[in-house]
Amino acid sequence: MIRFNVLTLFPELIQPHLEFLPFKRAVEKNAAGYKLWNLRSYARDKRGTIDDKPYGGGTGMLLMPEPIYDALSDIHGEPPENVIKRDGVRVVLLSPRGKRYDQKYAEELSKASEITLICGRYEGVDARIEENYVTDVISIGDYVISGGEVPALIILESITRLLPQVIEKEDAITKESFSEGNIEHPQYTRPETFKGKKVPDVLLSGNHKEIEKWKKENSPLA
Repeated sequence: MIRFNVLTLFPELIQPHLEFLPFKRAVEKNAAGYKLWNLRSYARDKRGTIDDKPYGGGTGMLLMPEPIYDALSDIHGEPPENVIKRDGVRVVLLSPRGKRYDQKYAEELSKASEITLICGRYEGVDARIEENYVTDVISIGDYVISGGEVPALIILESITRLLPQVIEKEDAITKESFSEGNIEHPQYTRPETFKGKKVPDVLLSGNHKEIEKWKKENSPLA
């Protein structure tokens, strides 16, 4: 079983998704557990301040290190500098500065026992968090979005789908796009002809050898 923690300013952006597959099934099968932690709860003043202006100037605000440090200590029950030394524990900062996420990375993370995802906001997170208190810094692509909640959901789902008993037809996982370095072949269903466009004849032939050959020929490298 993997325990997932998500540290975020906006848990309401994530919570509704956890009520649906594959997350619901993962909980039912005791394959995973999910807990959302509100960063605002760890503000050190009565105003709930969790961000401030960056030193050296610049546009926007940065998430301060103290609330994140305190939250990580609470999540794991000990200081973050100790947590990152534990076997099986991954503390992930979602940042455009990170390593590009892919299926291979998802498979690696699926072997962990606990994963904590830190969702950035505004102009990002004080660099001392990245430098000292995380095991991974991950980016989902070279574009800009408002925060780490959507990337967190992508990572949560991609890992959850790999867990035992979560996907009913488990062999489907090994045949999906990117699972073997290829993009899955085109697929068709009824009707055989749609607006004059026909399903490839080979798929209707019943010749399994030729069908498998066609599938491989139409599965390009990722």
